[in-house]
Amino acid sequence: MPKKRKSHSEFKEKKNPKSLEKKLLENLVALQKVHTDLAVKFDKLSRDISNLLTLFEVTAQNFAKNLPTGEIEKDKEFLDKIDKLLDQNKTIAKGLTLMEEHMKERVYGGTTEKQPDEQMRPSLNERPRPLPRF
Repeated sequence: MPKKRKSHSEFKEKKNPKSLEKKLLENLVALQKVHTDLAVKFDKLSRDISNLLTLFEVTAQNFAKNLPTGEIEKDKEFLDKIDKLLDQNKTIAKGLTLMEEHMKERVYGGTTEKQPDEQMRPSLNERPRPLPRF
Protein backbone atom coordinates (compact mmCIF):
# COMPACT_ATOMS: atom_id res chain seq x y z
CA MET A 1 0.00 0.00 0.00
CA PRO A 2 1.46 3.42 -0.96
CA LYS A 3 2.39 5.83 1.76
CA LYS A 4 0.15 8.80 2.26
CA ARG A 5 1.86 12.10 1.56
CA LYS A 6 1.46 14.99 3.91
CA SER A 7 -0.19 18.10 2.54
CA HIS A 8 1.73 21.33 2.01
CA SER A 9 0.03 23.00 4.97
CA GLU A 10 1.09 20.19 7.35
CA PHE A 11 4.76 20.89 6.54
CA LYS A 12 4.35 24.59 7.30
CA GLU A 13 2.77 23.92 10.68
CA LYS A 14 5.90 22.14 11.88
CA LYS A 15 8.16 25.15 11.15
CA ASN A 16 9.06 27.55 13.87
CA PRO A 17 6.36 30.23 14.13
CA LYS A 18 8.98 32.87 15.00
CA SER A 19 10.92 32.24 11.79
CA LEU A 20 7.67 32.46 9.85
CA GLU A 21 6.88 35.81 11.47
CA LYS A 22 10.41 36.99 10.74
CA LYS A 23 10.10 36.05 7.06
CA LEU A 24 6.70 37.72 6.87
CA LEU A 25 8.09 40.88 8.45
CA GLU A 26 11.05 40.91 6.01
CA ASN A 27 8.71 40.51 3.07
CA LEU A 28 6.45 43.32 4.28
CA VAL A 29 9.45 45.64 4.72
CA ALA A 30 10.68 44.78 1.22
CA LEU A 31 7.19 45.42 -0.17
CA GLN A 32 7.05 48.81 1.57
CA LYS A 33 10.42 49.72 0.03
CA VAL A 34 9.13 48.79 -3.41
CA HIS A 35 5.95 50.83 -2.87
CA THR A 36 7.98 53.82 -1.69
CA ASP A 37 10.29 53.58 -4.69
CA LEU A 38 7.31 53.30 -7.01
CA ALA A 39 5.63 56.35 -5.44
CA VAL A 40 8.83 58.40 -5.89
CA LYS A 41 9.09 57.37 -9.53
CA PHE A 42 5.42 58.26 -10.16
CA ASP A 43 5.99 61.69 -8.60
CA LYS A 44 9.00 62.26 -10.86
CA LEU A 45 7.02 61.11 -13.90
CA SER A 46 4.16 63.44 -12.98
CA ARG A 47 6.56 66.40 -12.67
CA ASP A 48 8.21 65.56 -15.99
CA ILE A 49 4.84 65.36 -17.75
CA SER A 50 3.79 68.70 -16.22
CA ASN A 51 7.04 70.30 -17.40
CA LEU A 52 6.55 68.88 -20.88
CA LEU A 53 2.97 70.16 -21.01
CA THR A 54 4.14 73.61 -19.90
CA LEU A 55 6.78 73.58 -22.63
CA PHE A 56 4.14 72.70 -25.24
CA GLU A 57 1.86 75.49 -24.01
CA VAL A 58 4.64 78.09 -24.15
CA THR A 59 5.67 76.92 -27.60
CA ALA A 60 2.09 77.09 -28.87
CA GLN A 61 1.69 80.62 -27.50
CA ASN A 62 4.94 81.77 -29.10
CA PHE A 63 4.00 80.16 -32.39
CA ALA A 64 0.58 81.86 -32.31
CA LYS A 65 2.17 85.26 -31.60
CA ASN A 66 4.94 85.01 -34.19
CA LEU A 67 3.33 83.61 -37.31
CA PRO A 68 5.97 83.48 -40.04
CA THR A 69 4.54 85.55 -42.91
CA GLY A 70 7.28 84.63 -45.35
CA GLU A 71 6.43 80.97 -45.09
CA ILE A 72 2.76 81.65 -45.78
CA GLU A 73 3.76 83.26 -49.08
CA LYS A 74 5.97 80.27 -49.88
CA ASP A 75 3.07 77.95 -49.12
CA LYS A 76 0.80 79.91 -51.47
CA GLU A 77 3.42 79.73 -54.23
CA PHE A 78 3.78 76.01 -53.66
CA LEU A 79 0.01 75.49 -53.83
CA ASP A 80 -0.16 77.53 -57.05
CA LYS A 81 2.54 75.33 -58.57
CA ILE A 82 0.65 72.20 -57.54
CA ASP A 83 -2.55 73.60 -59.11
CA LYS A 84 -0.70 74.29 -62.36
CA LEU A 85 0.74 70.79 -62.28
CA LEU A 86 -2.74 69.31 -61.80
CA ASP A 87 -4.06 71.30 -64.75
CA GLN A 88 -1.17 70.08 -66.89
CA ASN A 89 -1.86 66.52 -65.77
CA LYS A 90 -5.52 66.86 -66.81
CA THR A 91 -4.48 68.18 -70.22
CA ILE A 92 -2.03 65.32 -70.72
CA ALA A 93 -4.67 62.76 -69.65
CA LYS A 94 -7.19 64.19 -72.14
CA GLY A 95 -4.59 64.08 -74.90
CA LEU A 96 -3.70 60.47 -74.12
CA THR A 97 -7.37 59.51 -74.09
CA LEU A 98 -7.91 61.13 -77.49
CA MET A 99 -4.82 59.38 -78.87
CA GLU A 100 -6.08 56.04 -77.54
CA GLU A 101 -9.48 56.53 -79.16
CA HIS A 102 -7.83 57.49 -82.45
CA MET A 103 -5.60 54.39 -82.35
CA LYS A 104 -8.57 52.12 -81.58
CA GLU A 105 -10.48 53.58 -84.53
CA ARG A 106 -7.52 52.91 -86.82
CA VAL A 107 -6.97 49.37 -85.54
CA TYR A 108 -10.57 48.20 -85.09
CA GLY A 109 -12.16 50.31 -87.80
CA GLY A 110 -14.89 51.94 -85.73
CA THR A 111 -15.81 53.19 -82.31
CA THR A 112 -15.46 50.57 -79.63
CA GLU A 113 -17.15 52.55 -76.89
CA LYS A 114 -20.81 52.04 -76.06
CA GLN A 115 -23.17 54.93 -76.09
CA PRO A 116 -23.73 56.39 -72.59
CA ASP A 117 -27.40 55.33 -72.51
CA GLU A 118 -26.43 51.76 -73.43
CA GLN A 119 -23.93 51.61 -70.60
CA MET A 120 -26.42 52.67 -67.97
CA ARG A 121 -29.34 50.46 -69.06
CA PRO A 122 -29.27 46.99 -67.44
CA SER A 123 -30.20 44.01 -69.56
CA LEU A 124 -33.65 42.55 -68.97
CA ASN A 125 -32.33 39.01 -69.34
CA GLU A 126 -29.51 39.54 -66.87
CA ARG A 127 -30.14 38.37 -63.31
CA PRO A 128 -29.03 40.64 -60.48
CA ARG A 129 -25.75 39.56 -58.94
CA PRO A 130 -25.52 38.86 -55.21
CA LEU A 131 -23.63 41.27 -53.00
CA PRO A 132 -20.11 40.27 -51.98
CA ARG A 133 -19.63 38.84 -48.51
CA PHE A 134 -16.85 39.99 -46.21
